[in-house]
Amino acid sequence: VQLQASGGGLVEPGGSLTLSCAATGRNIGSYAFGWFRQAPGKEREFIAGISWNGGSTHYTNSVKGRFTISRDNAKNMIHLQMNSLKPEDTAVYRCAATDGAWWEGYDYEYWGQGTQVTVSS
Repeated sequence: VQLQASGGGLVEPGGSLTLSCAATGRNIGSYAFGWFRQAPGKEREFIAGISWNGGSTHYTNSVKGRFTISRDNAKNMIHLQMNSLKPEDTAVYRCAATDGAWWEGYDYEYWGQGTQVTVSS
């Protein structure tokens, strides 16, 4: 599985941004996906995950109600809609794939490159 993330950028506090992750490889529809972020000087954080069919999602508390993860299996795309962005959301965001426990941040095997999100006025 190969993953390519895009959509990062600079946004003002309170703004919105949508990240996308293009997945290629075999049997993409059988994988679950997640989004992670890492801010300077901080550990990587698992922020959202979605099951193989999109029927279940998981969010960390800090983004719950503001971020929405979704997937389009026909296009092999995974999205992260981010609303009400805060300066503390500034980080490098990465998408990842797993055929295991997608609701757990430690079980992801395939990783895309990062895309920078900066929330600042």
